[in-house]
Amino acid sequence: MNEGGLDRALRVIVGLVLIALVFVGPQTPLGWIGVVPLLTGIIGFCPAYRIFGISTCRVK
Repeated sequence: MNEGGLDRALRVIVGLVLIALVFVGPQTPLGWIGVVPLLTGIIGFCPAYRIFGISTCRVK
């Protein structure tokens, strides 16, 4: 895990909002990009954070 609680919550919210755009609003398929932050928020691990050596998780 390399994501803290706030980071995970924000990712889940942003992911759900982007996915909702597929069904309401402009109805663009680009909203499926929201799957990425949704999954990383649920799992608690971000591969990009690992590459750049970032961690928002307080526990090691």
